[in-house]
Parts: sequence; structure tokens; C-alpha cells
Amino acid sequence: MVQAKVLFSVIVLTIIPVVSSERTVNLHHHPLKPADLNEFRVLHADREPGNWMTYGRTYDEQRFSPLNQVNDHNVSSLGLAWHYDLDTDRGQEATPIVVDGVMYFTSAWSKVFALNAATGELLWSYDPQVPGHWAINACCDVVNRGVAAWNGKIFVGTLDGRLIALDAANGRRVWETLTIDPDFRYTITGAPRVAKGKVIIGNGGGEFGVRGYVSAYDNETGKLIWRFYTVPGNPSQPFESPILAKAAPTWSGNWWKLGGGGTVWNAISYDPELDQLYIGTGNGTPWSEKFRSPKGGDNLFTCSIVALKMETGEYVWHYQEDPADAWDFDSDEDIILADLVLEGQARKVLMQAPKNGFFYVLDRINGSLISAKPYTFVNWASGVDLLTGRPVETTLSRYQGADPRPIVPGPLGAHSWQPMSYSPATGLVYIPVNDVGFKYKTPSSFEAKKLAPNYGIDVVAAGLPQDPKVKKAILEAVKGKLVAWNPVQQRAAWTSERPGPWNGGTLATAGNLVFEGTASGNFEAYRADNGAKLWSFAAQTGVMAGPVTYEVSGSLVCFRASTQPKPHAGFQNRREGQPAATRSYRGTAPGGAAQSSQRSHDPQRRAAFSKLLCWMSRRCRRERRSAAGFAVQ
Repeated sequence: MVQAKVLFSVIVLTIIPVVSSERTVNLHHHPLKPADLNEFRVLHADREPGNWMTYGRTYDEQRFSPLNQVNDHNVSSLGLAWHYDLDTDRGQEATPIVVDGVMYFTSAWSKVFALNAATGELLWSYDPQVPGHWAINACCDVVNRGVAAWNGKIFVGTLDGRLIALDAANGRRVWETLTIDPDFRYTITGAPRVAKGKVIIGNGGGEFGVRGYVSAYDNETGKLIWRFYTVPGNPSQPFESPILAKAAPTWSGNWWKLGGGGTVWNAISYDPELDQLYIGTGNGTPWSEKFRSPKGGDNLFTCSIVALKMETGEYVWHYQEDPADAWDFDSDEDIILADLVLEGQARKVLMQAPKNGFFYVLDRINGSLISAKPYTFVNWASGVDLLTGRPVETTLSRYQGADPRPIVPGPLGAHSWQPMSYSPATGLVYIPVNDVGFKYKTPSSFEAKKLAPNYGIDVVAAGLPQDPKVKKAILEAVKGKLVAWNPVQQRAAWTSERPGPWNGGTLATAGNLVFEGTASGNFEAYRADNGAKLWSFAAQTGVMAGPVTYEVSGSLVCFRASTQPKPHAGFQNRREGQPAATRSYRGTAPGGAAQSSQRSHDPQRRAAFSKLLCWMSRRCRRERRSAAGFAVQ
């Protein structure tokens, strides 16, 4: 799994509350404590549209907000309400959660913050003190994608593999458990999920010699309840479950000596009706199947969607999107659950747009493939066989020859961790798409490295050619776009082109809006039904993470921004004592005064380069309505 290292920020947009029959407010819940979440509240999240209680707002990870106060008629009236400076210039990928007027989110180095969602006032912060040297184990910087909340506690996974429960009232540690073997180079950057009192957490490290798994912990005690390994271990030892014994013959050679990969670093969804947990798994280690599994095999359960029983972690079914993956085509991208009418029949489906460029619709009850079509240009496969479920690979796909193979998409993925969203109102999925190829070549030999990533490919051959004309042509072909995808018809409903790839996650709302940030530094709103661009804000830096909405006496839209990619995290492992410029921006409503900036230096910490900003409508500001915010760098 490879991601570009980026810096993120979040901006929040708000509008005043409007009484509407389309909006239902929970009038009966009176929280006794901060983050007083339970199964009932999350299951009935639409009764509390003003909260954003989980990573994807609801268990199905649709990232659709029922709030409609900000809509396609008034979105142009958004403006800054407040901001909050963070103490780092490192990557910011977290989706915030908002529960009962408090915003919880993570920053770089797995730090946790709680803010008053109406004013941006810091309530508390928590630093888990991740050792600086652990950054060398992270493929893609010391980022973290968020927290989970349950029964008065906030849960965070740390870069060095710990799962920590904090008291939501004051940020004090309640319990802590180590989820990894520290002798191996695991990391945690993904957000935990909580259901039925169980905290679900995976990990990363696919290129660094680890074996993937997902675990469930008791939310009250931190005790391990169950663990599911995604790839088999040493076949000379007993397998942890019967399904791993069946998976072992799909591998060959001494794969277990380098772990095997298959890490669960991002995608987790839950269906409470079926009581099934759905996870996405990553690439095998190394990338080249010639070295990973020299005698062939599909290498289960890498690059797969796996369904587990929530109560026990037992295997239910799997679907492998990339058998014998050789391209770093993770299946760790968002998994969205929905009920669709297909050919006149109501179906419980699971949707994913993974790195490989195909949009998959599966029956989430049994894992059977319903349809799969490319959502952007691909050349590694001509399609997916609906009878076998396997990709129909082209002659380009396997790169064992003497010359590099130009394959699209590359390891950046046609879609990566940046969240996509689904609107039940339009029936469309909104995908941040990358059009970026890569030259793959297998070296003559491979030797596993202890500190370096183990790709198993010729990275020198992947470089750009020296001919300036050829180089220019290649760079001009690198694009990005926002694609509104119809999962029933398996085609694009509309597309908005971008000048480059690696743009931000998306948010769909009942106001007929879809929001997305761009790598070129804008945060934009479109009509969700036809793609008409309605509004844009110059964030002064790229926008990467997924936007969210919430309501505190006014509805809000939040996004996070990023700078350009920086070098590999392993070369940036110092936490403290680096003086750097601090920039802070103060924004105004559209048509208002120009933004101002100021610079300062802090010799005690890294640059306070990120900030939280809150946005609201002009009328909200006149009436001093409450608003909310997120980090902008």
C-alpha cells in the first residue's frame, strides 16, 4: 500500500436552522456525559442529523447528510466563523466526528483534540507520545484518519500500534492496549469503528514484512475479544481458523517469512441487520508475485473484501478483486452499503471503487458479484468475468519481461483512501478519481530489506524518461476528476475534470449538493444531480480528506486541506525542536475583506501550520449563530 504523503486541513461551512418536515430531531435523548453514544443512537442516526457520530456518519459509510439548510440555492453564502491552530505541519487526514456539540478529531502523531463545535474552543487534547523513530515504519507519513466514540469514551489507534480509550469529558486515558507485536513494523493510521460494544481496529505495514489482521476489543476493558488474520501463517504450525487452512494452498514458496501482507488499514463497514462486518484487505508482500508466491496462486485473502460475523470474527464469505495482485491494488478503499433495485429486484448490496479502476457491486448477504465496470481508463484488464468473478487481464498486466510495462492505474490507485460518498436522493456515488499510470518491471533478484519497503519491483525503471518532450507528454496525461457514478447502470452520470490527481474526499447532502476539495487548493460545491458547479473557495492549499456536516444551531460543512506531497515519512521522523514558519489565515465571507496571514517561529515544536476553520452563512454571522470547524493549513 502506497499513498502520497500530504498535509491536510478542515474547513466547516454552516447555515442557520430551518424548520422542515424533512428533518427529524431526537427530542428524547438527553446525554448524561460527553460522547454518550450507544447502539440505539448510531442505528437511528437519521433522527439526529446534526451529529456526525461515526467515521462515515452511519454504519453503512455512505457519508450522506440529511441536513438541507445548506443547499443548491444558498451555498454561495458561506463564510468563515472561527479557526483553530494545530501544532504541526505534518499530514492531516482525519474525518472528525461531532457528538452533542463536541468535535473530536486526530492530528499527526495520533494526537487527539476535542473542541466546542460551536466556537472552536479547545476543551482538551491528548498526545499519546508516539516515539519519533516509529515514523520509519510508516509508508505514508505519521497521519491518522480519526477516532471513534462510545459510552463516554473516545478511541484512537496510534501509529505505534496501540489502541487507547480516553474519557470524552477530559481526555484522560481510561485504558490502553498494544494491538501489535512490536518486533514487527506495523502501524495504525485508520480510524477505529465501534459496534455492539466492540472496538474494531486493523493496521498497516504491507511493504514492511507484516501479516494482516483485524481485531475486536471490549470497549470497557480493552480486552481482546477476537482476531481474524487475513493471510495464512507458517503452514508447519496450526492455523488460527479453518478458513486459513483453505487459503494456504493459494500461496507457494516461503511467503510467511515476509508476513504476506493483506493489511486492513482503512475500509471497515457494518450491517447491523445481517450482523456482518465487512473489511477490505491490502496488497501482498512484496508486490511482485514472482517473489511473493513463485509457483503461482491467488494469495487469499489479499486485495479482497471479507465478511465476518461481528460477534465472533468468524469468516462468512470473501470476494477477491485482484487474484495474485502484482500492482499494489489494495481493496482497502471505502466500502459503502446500500439497498438498490436491480432489474426490478431489491438487493442488499456492497459497493467499492478500489485502486484497480473497476466499480464493484456485490450482494452483501453472500458476496456474489452482481456487476463490475471500469469507472475510469484502465489497461491492465479488459473487464471482469461475471461468471468467475475474475478480472480478464490483458497482455500488459504481468511484467516479468525485460522491458517495463506501462500500466494504468498504478500504485497510487484510480481511487485511494479519500472517501467517496453515496446519495440515496440521486442514486449516485461520488468518487475522487486519479488517472495516473506506472511503469512496472520485475528485477532479476529480490532480497528482503529490514528497514526499506519491500516492493519487489525495479523502482529505477519506474522513473520518468530523460527526453523532455516525452516527459511532458506523460505529465500532461496525469489527471484527476470527480465522477458521479450510477451503480445501477454502471456508468458515469457526470464528470468534473481536475488539472491533477490526488484530490479530496466527497460529501453528499440532502440539499442536492456534493462537496469536494481539490489538490490545486479549492473547496467546491456542485449540484449533486447534474454536476453544475455552484461555489468555490480558495483554500490556499490542497484539500484532501473527507468533508463532514453537523449542526449546532446552524448546519455546517467541514473539509480538510493539504499541501503538496513531501518525502517519505521515514526521512521525517523528528517530533520536536524543529523551528519552522507558522502561517495562520483569517477568512471572510465571499465578497468580504481579503484574507490576512501572519508568520511566527516556535523553536519548541514543529510548525503550527494546520488550523481549524469554521464556516457559516452571512445571515448566521449577523445573528451570531453557532457554527463549527475543521483544520486548514
